[in-house]
Amino acid sequence: MPVVLQGAATEVQLTPQKKVDEFWRKFTTKAPGKATTVLPKNELAERLAKRAAAKDRAGGSTKKTTTSYEEAAALCRAKVEQIVAECRRVNQKYSDPHFDLDFDLRSGRRDCLESLSNVKDDYSSDDDDSSSVKRVGEIFDDPKFYIDGPTANDVRQGNDGDCWLMAALCTLSNKPGLIERVCVARNEDVGVYGFVFHRDGEWFSEIIDDKLYLIKPDYDEARMGKRANIDRALWEQIDRPDSEEDYRKAYQSNSAALYFAQCEHPNETWLPLLEKAYAKAHGDYAAIEGGFTGEGIEDLTGGVTTELFTNDILDKEYFWKEELMKVNQDFLFGCSTGLWGLGYGERKGIQEGHAYSVMRAVEIDGQRLLLLKNPWGKGEWTGAWSDGSKEWTPEWLTKLNHRFGDDGAFWISYKDLLRKYQTFDRTRLFGPEWKVTSTWTTLNVSWALEYHDTKFSFTLAKPGPVVIVLSQLDDRYFRGLEGQYVFGLGFRVHKAGEDDYLVRTHTSYRVNRSCNVELDLEAGEYTVLIRIDAERIEGILPPEEVVRRNAKQRRDKLLRIGLAYDLAHSKARIVETPEEKTAREAYEKRKKEKRRSQIRKAVMEEKHKRHYIKRKEWEAQRKENAWKKELRRKRAEKREAKRKAAEEEAKRKEEEADNKEETPTAAQEENQAEEQASAGVCEPGASGAQEDESQPKVHGKQAETEALAGEGSDAAENTPPSSTTDVPVPAAAEGGQKPEAAEKVDQGGQNPASEAPVPAPPKGNVQDATSKKTDAPAQPGVRVPQSADEDDDDISDICSIRSVSDITDRELDLIVKENESRPPPPPPRMSGPPPPQRPDEFERDPWNAVAVVGLRIYYKVAEEDKDAEGLVTLRVVRPNRWELMSDDEESGGDGEGGEDGEKETAEEGKAEGEGLNESLVLDVDDSAKDAMVKGG
Repeated sequence: MPVVLQGAATEVQLTPQKKVDEFWRKFTTKAPGKATTVLPKNELAERLAKRAAAKDRAGGSTKKTTTSYEEAAALCRAKVEQIVAECRRVNQKYSDPHFDLDFDLRSGRRDCLESLSNVKDDYSSDDDDSSSVKRVGEIFDDPKFYIDGPTANDVRQGNDGDCWLMAALCTLSNKPGLIERVCVARNEDVGVYGFVFHRDGEWFSEIIDDKLYLIKPDYDEARMGKRANIDRALWEQIDRPDSEEDYRKAYQSNSAALYFAQCEHPNETWLPLLEKAYAKAHGDYAAIEGGFTGEGIEDLTGGVTTELFTNDILDKEYFWKEELMKVNQDFLFGCSTGLWGLGYGERKGIQEGHAYSVMRAVEIDGQRLLLLKNPWGKGEWTGAWSDGSKEWTPEWLTKLNHRFGDDGAFWISYKDLLRKYQTFDRTRLFGPEWKVTSTWTTLNVSWALEYHDTKFSFTLAKPGPVVIVLSQLDDRYFRGLEGQYVFGLGFRVHKAGEDDYLVRTHTSYRVNRSCNVELDLEAGEYTVLIRIDAERIEGILPPEEVVRRNAKQRRDKLLRIGLAYDLAHSKARIVETPEEKTAREAYEKRKKEKRRSQIRKAVMEEKHKRHYIKRKEWEAQRKENAWKKELRRKRAEKREAKRKAAEEEAKRKEEEADNKEETPTAAQEENQAEEQASAGVCEPGASGAQEDESQPKVHGKQAETEALAGEGSDAAENTPPSSTTDVPVPAAAEGGQKPEAAEKVDQGGQNPASEAPVPAPPKGNVQDATSKKTDAPAQPGVRVPQSADEDDDDISDICSIRSVSDITDRELDLIVKENESRPPPPPPRMSGPPPPQRPDEFERDPWNAVAVVGLRIYYKVAEEDKDAEGLVTLRVVRPNRWELMSDDEESGGDGEGGEDGEKETAEEGKAEGEGLNESLVLDVDDSAKDAMVKGG
């Protein structure tokens, strides 16, 4: 027996090019955008968004670099004073309700220690880190915020991975007054401290209490978390007079007892409190693990950091004289090793992947030396000019004021510095002679690495030095909600209207929070083109999924981090400009009118189609009625002839009856014939005059009844015939599709209804063909003839209608409204089994990279211009997608704060009025630029 194999449904094969096109169609989301608020009804974020939009319309937010700091510091002092008054009123020390270390540790919530997790498969451990929490007054014997001022020697890194922050603090301590600017206000008795930090171009304040984490658990705690208090058990093996007090002094007193950062002096407190405030500002201690020294210096000074690679320094002589020798004046420097996290061999005591701060740079007796600081407070360089090396003499110790000892501070030559350290973080400081103008926007970042069609434009009223900074939001403040994409920033600066750029930055490999250039510019208008490199990290959840995960279990944590997220994104909310509103309204009007025109056309075509069918029906009706009338006339003539013949025959028979006697049977037959003749019975046949001898003859009343029935049959024939055409519903009202054009009516210019020839009888049973009821509705104002005896002029008037009444605006509005409210029709079902569906990862989770970026222009003003306004105006230049979008395109929507940035064309660049041609999107060292060269 043969086996029949049932073949599977064959898949449609595409050409290689179509396969590639289909992949890219699925790759990018059709609904780009990102959530700008994650908390419900965040009115504060909405208020800040409106304020930022108003500043952008005014040419950007312009102020002195010191203005934002002064405002934040004043607010911080006012907060501290208010808290002190409140605590004295109720006779209680201050406890921070938003960052309570003690409650968080004892409840096991760990919101102050751990960030929100955005990892799909999170296997983080719940083991405790610290063991107890106490106030400053309970820890230190004689606490002092400063002892001989904040210095680099005070800094000791704790159990948090924030060496970059410690290195930044060491660097700040070299310039007097910088750390004091961060620590604004405090009251040790109440236990409240106020600090200010710099974030995304603005200063803000942070308030904390004086609770700190300790390494060892309390004496009377049997266990902390999952660990038992083994320290007490070991401690009590020795009999002591006051075991609890001795335990506290040994394990829980002074700086050495702190779990995180600690000062070198046992009773100095500024460092651990500043670290706590910085951790609270970012949400938790875990959020400040890992970073770069330059970022920390920016956050503590409001400066701008540039990442320099040692092998990229062009003129090392200039780098020494004009930059390193100005350390602690115009610049602050940090340096680090292990660019890629891997060692390059023995570094003679220098830690791999570790940050150091540059304390001093001197050139004495031909020796170029630098003093570096390890934030660990130990671990030093062991090469030339290290402690105890042969280079040291009593004279050099005096000249450099140096003491030997493993305190983390060491000297190194400029030559060895360039050889052993791979990167430098150079931070420019800004004084009161500098002003800054800034603005923010949101961009959709395409997978292709290219310059964006959204750009910044600024006007410089006077020539001078400027620092241009392109930055993205500091996502360290909302760790866990930063999303799946990591962005690298780059830009280039053009003189307005010129193709060649003045300068450009390169994408940073490490510090991707910002990039910048410093240059002297003439007065005029300039354009800044943006280039963003997006990388998607698989296994990371988007913000909306993190919100779903934590809304129930970690409400308080999500509220705090979500607030930071909303406030950060509020400044980049895209607000529609008047020009964009005008273009959008014009586009929507065009779309509406085009839609109405399409519906009007479809409805009128349907009306013409119905009119054409109706005319054909009435024409056929008129011809059929004329034929019936002629048929009845002929039948009447035949009946009249028969009647006359019967009368003559009857007369003849009467005359014959007078002459002879007839039988009853013969007389009865003659009477029956006379009745049939008088009734006008017409027998069917070719001529209608021959009698069918096979049919039985009927006499008397029966003949009269049949004669009346025959007349009724003729009356039934007068009913207008029905149309067998099923008139469809207008397509515009169903699915919005344009119906096919109907056949033109009376194209020859003649009226078929005006002719009235007598047609041949139609085939089939006439009575059956005309007895059906019509389904097609009569046209308004048209009278349907009820009888073939009506005057032919009526039918002629009906069938001679040459025009169809136009649809009124009211009728069109109703059809449009019905069409908009009606759901779209389901797709047609295909016969046979459905084709096999293969899961597509890009359809489920397409590319949707959205970056929030801001541009800041720092410019130095002369003394006479310090109060001048409008020296720099800054704006975002976005392509007006409503003007660029054709009427056949549908707006895909950008989400909250999203913007379409994937239509980079030469015409769009020209449409901006910048006078830049298609070479705009290519760098000079891009080989593809050769294809754009015009000429021979």
